[in-house]
Amino acid sequence: MNARPVLLAVAHGTRDPEGVRTVRALLDEVRRLRPGLRVELAWLGLVEPTVPRALQDLSGPAVAVPLLLARGYHVRADLPALMADVPPGAVRVAPALGPSPLLADALAARLAEAGRPADGGPVVLAATGSSDPRARADTAESARLLSARLGAPVTVAHASGEGPTPAEAVSAWHAAGRPAVSLAAHLLAPGHFARTLAGTGARWTTAPLGTHPSVAELVLRRYDEAAGAARLAAAGRARGG
Repeated sequence: MNARPVLLAVAHGTRDPEGVRTVRALLDEVRRLRPGLRVELAWLGLVEPTVPRALQDLSGPAVAVPLLLARGYHVRADLPALMADVPPGAVRVAPALGPSPLLADALAARLAEAGRPADGGPVVLAATGSSDPRARADTAESARLLSARLGAPVTVAHASGEGPTPAEAVSAWHAAGRPAVSLAAHLLAPGHFARTLAGTGARWTTAPLGTHPSVAELVLRRYDEAAGAARLAAAGRARGG
């Protein structure tokens, strides 16, 4: 990978036009932060271009950065399957965005924007949900990082799958005598899951992370880490050869 690899951002598909616009706006922020870097977008489904189509239009090396907030089936199975026909070494896959202190910074900023004061009490971190234990562990770590960032207790809720729903998690805090509860959307963009967060009883509910600068910075950090690892691997192969 001698040439500067393309950053291929891979997003979860959505039927929500605002969700599509938000992801594209996030990549505009990434381009603003790194002028001269070629940044392309592909989708796991529902939106074009899909990953195989986007890869057809690329020449040279690329780093695929999943725009996903935790590990899970999409990173572990879907993305490798969509890249099955890619020549070995042509595309390096970066880790998912989360967990990261940068996401905790973005979540804290969204909570402040929603009106939560600095001493606003407990927070429910609302994720989409996953049956993959790695994804659930990542979400739990994101809650721990947000708790450390805020100096407040943070519990996890899932919009689907096992575990408390966001409404149930908020109700649990109310039952414990904590009426001022915030709901932090552990979501990248608007869509179906974001709409389910209305009416939970939380006093403050955030917007998705969207185009927050810390998220754009994190996309570039994942790219740099993967590109650097690829260069080291290529150097090692050259020395061995």
